[in-house]
Amino acid sequence: MAGHEHSHHDHEHDQKDRKHAHGGHGGHGGHGGHSHGVAADADRRWLVMALALIVVFMAGEVVVGFAAKSLALISDAAHMLTDAASIVLALIAMRLSARPARGGYTYGLKRAEILSAQANGVTLLVLSAWLGYEAISRLFEPPEVTGSLVLVTALVGVVVNIAATWCMSKANRSSLNVEGAFQHVLTDLYAFIATAVAGVVMVTTGFARADSIASLIVVALMLKAGIGLVRDSGRIFLEAAPAGVDPDAVADRLVAQPLVEEIHDLHIWEITSGQPALSAHILVTPGGDCHSVRRDLQRRLADEYGITHSTLQVDHVGEDEAGALLQITTPGDLTPEHCADAHGPVHRAGPHEH
Repeated sequence: MAGHEHSHHDHEHDQKDRKHAHGGHGGHGGHGGHSHGVAADADRRWLVMALALIVVFMAGEVVVGFAAKSLALISDAAHMLTDAASIVLALIAMRLSARPARGGYTYGLKRAEILSAQANGVTLLVLSAWLGYEAISRLFEPPEVTGSLVLVTALVGVVVNIAATWCMSKANRSSLNVEGAFQHVLTDLYAFIATAVAGVVMVTTGFARADSIASLIVVALMLKAGIGLVRDSGRIFLEAAPAGVDPDAVADRLVAQPLVEEIHDLHIWEITSGQPALSAHILVTPGGDCHSVRRDLQRRLADEYGITHSTLQVDHVGEDEAGALLQITTPGDLTPEHCADAHGPVHRAGPHEH
């Protein structure tokens, strides 16, 4: 925690604890075990297969789209280009995030995949704005569109995208990076279905505006996927708690455990997608077993919240002679003595305000 004095362990731990223990911040610090296993090689294989399918079909679709004067096909091809780019970004980010932590990058380059996911989301939003403008313009002045070419190409596109989506689904979608690329390809599958329907309408009725309507459906899907990716990646960059995890509820659960008097400086964030982390300063009853409390809290965090990367600074109430760091604060105190700049609410057993 910022502003706290750092020190090394001077206590003997049992073999299990020593395996995961790291230096605490002035007290009995502990670091939970991690489980970050991702089958990167398997993921790369499936992503490369999807990329090959998309690139080959995209090249043919561009030619047919201009020949048929179909904005729906051209927009599908443009979206497939972003599909290909998103998969390439995912492959690059996957390789970067696998590099070991060293130097100033203490977590390695794991957030490279979040950069990739955010780039995927932004490109979807930008592309949807351009295609939306073009589609609305064509609603007022629809060009002559060759419906049969649109229909045949869209049906082939459905088959190709089903195959690509299947490949992507085999990769580890718990990664926001892979999920971003998957959302690109899945959106394109829906887009081709809409384009095929538009092709049927144009062939059977001659209603040329069906092409633009199909494009607007694609735009809506792109907006939905893009907003979701930007939102989720933004939460990680801003170090917000993982979706569905309430830090106050977590703190109240932990402070209710035996011997725990107070919890403050609680932080919950995600290192990268699927890797939540937590740090907190825990004050326990004088004479209580700090190590036992730490082990119990870390087990609860892992079992109840899936947080296996936890760093807990555990101290006895009033252990510091100066009293500036470890004294319990009084209810309603806006400037707690343990820290000049409070990092969130103080949690104690019993009713209290957050």
